[in-house]
Amino acid sequence: MYKNKIFTHILSRHRFLLVGTLCLLGVCLLSSAQNKKRHPEKKRTRVDLLYADEAHADKFLRPGVQILTGSVKLRHEHMYMYCDSALIYENTNSVEAFDNVRMEQGDTLFIYGDYLYYDGINQLAMLRGNVRMINRKTVLTTDSLNYDRLYNLGYYFEGGTLTDQDNILTSEWGEYSPATKIAVFNHDVKLVNPKFTLTSDTLKYSTLTKDATILGPSNIVSDKNHIYSERGVYNTTKGQAQLLDRSVLTNEGKKLIGDSLYYDRKSGYGEAFDNVVMTDTINKNILIGDYCYYNELNGSAFATKKALAVDYSQGDSLYMHADTLRMATFNLNTDSMFREMRAYHKVRIYRKDFQGVCDSLLYNTKDSCITMYDNPILWHDKQQLLGEQIKAYMNDSTIDWAHIINQALAVEQKDTIHYNQVAGKEMKAFFVKGEMRQVDVNGNVLINFYPEEKDTTMIGLNNAEGSFLRMFLKDRKMERATMIGKSNGILYPMNQIPVDKLRLPSFAWFDYIRPRDKNDLFEWRGKKAGENLKNTDRQPPVSPRNLHIKRTGK
Repeated sequence: MYKNKIFTHILSRHRFLLVGTLCLLGVCLLSSAQNKKRHPEKKRTRVDLLYADEAHADKFLRPGVQILTGSVKLRHEHMYMYCDSALIYENTNSVEAFDNVRMEQGDTLFIYGDYLYYDGINQLAMLRGNVRMINRKTVLTTDSLNYDRLYNLGYYFEGGTLTDQDNILTSEWGEYSPATKIAVFNHDVKLVNPKFTLTSDTLKYSTLTKDATILGPSNIVSDKNHIYSERGVYNTTKGQAQLLDRSVLTNEGKKLIGDSLYYDRKSGYGEAFDNVVMTDTINKNILIGDYCYYNELNGSAFATKKALAVDYSQGDSLYMHADTLRMATFNLNTDSMFREMRAYHKVRIYRKDFQGVCDSLLYNTKDSCITMYDNPILWHDKQQLLGEQIKAYMNDSTIDWAHIINQALAVEQKDTIHYNQVAGKEMKAFFVKGEMRQVDVNGNVLINFYPEEKDTTMIGLNNAEGSFLRMFLKDRKMERATMIGKSNGILYPMNQIPVDKLRLPSFAWFDYIRPRDKNDLFEWRGKKAGENLKNTDRQPPVSPRNLHIKRTGK
């Protein structure tokens, strides 16, 4: 029964192997003849009978065949074979072995099965039925195994399982080399580890280093994260991955994609290089750059090289670019958890309803406050706000109110010549549904305001000064202004406005700096020479970069 099956299997599946082996032997013989000193000719050895309870031979019915029964022991070079019964074919130097088959090579390789056909010329063993190959602590189990002694390679083609101390691997087709400790698996590959499961189409695995080399579409799934990759290496004991070809790391609503990824499961951090996109589907924001770092254990993230943060939690997305973007999480996994987003050097912000620039920025989720440092400017439609420092308080990613601290200036463009202007020590602007409705100015208030007729015709210029001013806006235009306390001023008719009264002393219009759209964020345009604010004697604010240095010492 086994004999017919084996010969049919040889003819149908392994004809190529026999032809390839003959070709390889031809090449080896040719090479040997050319260089006998380096490659001496290998002598052909026969399969020897060491022991059997009984031995029979019938030269007439079965010439060249020995029939062995009972505790059979055979040897071919350094390989020993054991079975209950066997047939030795002397003419072909081959063996058929039946029941309780065992092959031993040295003290490290053992192969078991129900049936064995051994070709002594090609040194190819074909085992069938309950096959196990044991190489130290690695066990390969299958129903059909071919073991090539010339290449020290065992392979199966009808399903098999490889087990070591750490992992269990199954596939439809696979091969294992006891010499290199390398296994290759194809079709429905599954690697099961106590901490994760890896499924793939093609996988190479080292039982020595525990490295799983990904050679095709693969998924690594654990309780907390999911890795998808088509090319890379994952160390199954250290939990370290080096992945290529736009691999994807997903962790509790966060997805990290890059041309190449490095991930350390135990340390809980991942790094991505080139064309990186990190998406937080829970908080609805995206971090983009050519380098990103994320630590899932402490909730910190870092992006640089064309770094861009996108908040899409509202109808209109908010885009922010800086040389460096850094996120830190405090009181993680508690009710008092909050995050800080720090951006420093050449910060540019764009959303349809407002834009901004500054040198550094800090966003704190505890009070939903964006603090802009070092020559900050905010634009809202035709209004411009600037000062030494600007605090913008958000409500569901929509600006609620803004606090401009020191050297505050608000400018509204009427046309290319006329501007409504308000300057003071500090300023508070209040918004309703994203539109500025009220502005309070306190301390050394100066105002240039153009009141209008109902048809929007400007009446004249109201030039005044006082200690406190409250302005009201409607339809994104300055509607009226009221001085509270002592004040003085004058209304100039439009045709009698002195040239030196058209601009307040601190007037500045930075439309050339303003981001035009999200694609314009990466083009930094600084203020012209002499237009930067000179900080007053008050203590300068602590920028995010200085705050980071103060906390970390780096």
